Amino acid sequence: MRIDELPRSDRIEDRRGGGSAGFPTGRTGGLGLGTIAILFVVGWALGINPLDLIGVLTGQNGSPEQSAPAPPSRTETPSDQMGQFTSAVLGSTEVQWKEIFAQAGKTYEPPTLVMFSGATRSGCGFAQSAMGPFYCPLDRKVYLDTSFFEDLQRRFHGCDVGSKSCEFSQAYVITHEIGHHVQNLLGILPQVQEAQRGMDQVEANHLQVRVELQADCFAGIWAHRAEEKWRIMEPGDVEAAIQTASAIGDDRLQRRSQGYVVPDAFTHGSSEQRTRWLMTGLKSGELASCDTFQSARF
Repeated sequence: MRIDELPRSDRIEDRRGGGSAGFPTGRTGGLGLGTIAILFVVGWALGINPLDLIGVLTGQNGSPEQSAPAPPSRTETPSDQMGQFTSAVLGSTEVQWKEIFAQAGKTYEPPTLVMFSGATRSGCGFAQSAMGPFYCPLDRKVYLDTSFFEDLQRRFHGCDVGSKSCEFSQAYVITHEIGHHVQNLLGILPQVQEAQRGMDQVEANHLQVRVELQADCFAGIWAHRAEEKWRIMEPGDVEAAIQTASAIGDDRLQRRSQGYVVPDAFTHGSSEQRTRWLMTGLKSGELASCDTFQSARF
């Protein structure tokens, strides 16, 4: 993936190297990292936000009022290689989504991306690397422990270890989370959350899958438009992104963790679904192609 021509963003809070942002190293608000990992798997399998489970055990409910404030930090453009890469991907999303929103007569308000090591606080509660990257709509920030990228390669085989094409897979992960921010600005996330309150868990999970698949499609839109504008793609990039989308499908993760698949517990979509919607956005580059909520086949 070529990033030389991509604009850099300074909307990054670099909390790396600061321990666990107020929590003792190796433990999290009284919970060991092993416990955190178990809660993540349980929450994922049941379709429950792991932040909520952790909040119950630590006495935090994840709301901005009762969660401890995040450590003070400032936005900047990190100078290290991973920081520069993240800044380039984030900067390119700012350009692309600003143009898309402007075409619809709207104003795009870019999010802040928080890079952290191990653990930190978010507007949605506690953030820990075992949860993977996520978007918090309450503070409009994306949280990213970049060690997830190593897990993506070595644990989940999301791309070939040492391959330069892994960068495009990493960009897909980041732009998927930016896709959730776009959904929030468009009012999609609040509508979904309101609808889920009146649903049982299976129905709520099915709706959440549509949310995640649309974010995959939005990531594809970014790739399509970034390629048109900056010619970022190199041989193997698309194949690596497909490999990543397949590796983090619910069916593959469930089979890996428990040996069998429970479709009603899916919260992100199957490998086939995630791959298909990523490619839908990549091929079209248009918002209209990403309406997973109206599609009979999602």
